[in-house]
Amino acid sequence: MPEAKLWAISDLHVAYEENRKIVEGLHPASDDDWLIVAGDVGEMSEDVAWALGLLASRYAKVIWVPGNHELWTPKDDPDQSRGAARYARLVERCRALGVLTPEDPYPVWEGAGGPARVAPLFLLYDYSWRDGDRSQEAALRHAYDTGVVCSDEFMLHPDPYPTREAWCRARVAATEERLRACDPDVPLVLANHYPLVREPTRILHYPQFAQWCGTELTADWHVRYRTAVMVYGHLHIPRSTVYDGVPFEEVSVGYPREWKRPGHPRTVPRQILPRPHG
Repeated sequence: MPEAKLWAISDLHVAYEENRKIVEGLHPASDDDWLIVAGDVGEMSEDVAWALGLLASRYAKVIWVPGNHELWTPKDDPDQSRGAARYARLVERCRALGVLTPEDPYPVWEGAGGPARVAPLFLLYDYSWRDGDRSQEAALRHAYDTGVVCSDEFMLHPDPYPTREAWCRARVAATEERLRACDPDVPLVLANHYPLVREPTRILHYPQFAQWCGTELTADWHVRYRTAVMVYGHLHIPRSTVYDGVPFEEVSVGYPREWKRPGHPRTVPRQILPRPHG
């Protein structure tokens, strides 16, 4: 039997038929393979459940973190829950499917490259990754003036928190408490929809979009907590980088118009553990 591996993928965006076919074509190489799904499966609650249910029926373990798209409340979705209530509903559906979430105990990968504790994170963003020395108000105004505005502004509601950044701060505080309690002798695979450091956003074509991509509050997590690999998506720029000696893997599929471009690195999904050679 092939060696078991830990894989990761994100930004499936299954509202696109071409992307649904990609999901339908995903199969583990071993009966013991695990799969991290780092957010943006889709917008409609039924689409999210379909994709995660299919993957859970194939992989030994599926671990999901929410992206911003799962947290939207589309007007044509029968589930009109918002904010934290919507997230809670998604967690309930995942548990019914046997899919692990950021609210569950962090599982330990005992296969090749392990042991490693897989920590799915739900952290959001707080607009702290701003361009230049602009204030938050000025950075948002610049984004609106240039037409580069994340749809979260209209569809991702922070209820019952007053703002998305307040929700982010609450999630960061709760997650830090859990990470501090982890056994430091077992390295972590940190999986979040957004990168933990700002550096990956420096290559964005529209730098004003970075304010919707993470928070300065996590800038040292990959060194403060013993991290083997950091997995993220959201940027739709799949690549492997290293920060402070820690591998970062951007594992997004993205939209068809992106992955159909010549030269796009269509490595779907990405092997996380054991670490690939070379």
